Amino acid sequence: MQEYWEIYMKNLEGKPASILFNAGISMDVENFKYIYPTIAFIKVKLKEPKENGLLSSEEKPEIMFLEDKLEAALIKFRIGKYVGRIISDGYVTFLYYLQFTYNWQDFLDFALDEHKNYEITTGFQDDSEWNYYKNLLFPNAKEWQIIQNHKVCDALKAKGIPLELSRILEHKIFFTNSTEEQKQTLLQKLQDEGFEKLENTKSEEGIDGVILFRDDKPFYTDIDEITLHLINLCEEYGASYDGWETRV
Repeated sequence: MQEYWEIYMKNLEGKPASILFNAGISMDVENFKYIYPTIAFIKVKLKEPKENGLLSSEEKPEIMFLEDKLEAALIKFRIGKYVGRIISDGYVTFLYYLQFTYNWQDFLDFALDEHKNYEITTGFQDDSEWNYYKNLLFPNAKEWQIIQNHKVCDALKAKGIPLELSRILEHKIFFTNSTEEQKQTLLQKLQDEGFEKLENTKSEEGIDGVILFRDDKPFYTDIDEITLHLINLCEEYGASYDGWETRV
């Protein structure tokens, strides 16, 4: 199993939430859901959350220590898979998928023995379809695009490229379910917005597409606004947005 983690922000019930999730495990969900059919949670009430309900820098070391203890307990008891963490509304919630539940309490006693000064609630329930992972932790198309945007921004910044200055940004679009009329209308709208065609392209599946370019700032908030607009526009005309890049 390939395992790597991603973190992003989303809105949960009208409040900001920081989501950390195991992205690598997504490739194995169909196999794991039969082995680990039970979702379990450990919900910790923060002592000093920020005004927006997220984790403060003052309390972060203690919560990270708690997370390390949970990881050690996971290895010791081999209880299941750690799949994600949600910080929102003054709480931190750790989520696991369990193979068995008979040693759940032993796991908790070992992991939380040094954190009795926190208000903690725990529990588990059946989730054999892994709906919590798919629908709560895993980002939707727009959230995933923001994750990728910020990775590219970070890479550009690391190379010393000023993100506040405009440069040529290339965008790739595929006409997944577009009729010819939808395709031409979409291209005209994009042209009206200042995008120019660089070249035609095809996806690995042979779907026709196009690479467009425009002079824009690759700064975090700017590129988020641009790409989310392009996703919405593509969805309207049966196309799909496939990301951006810039030449260094």
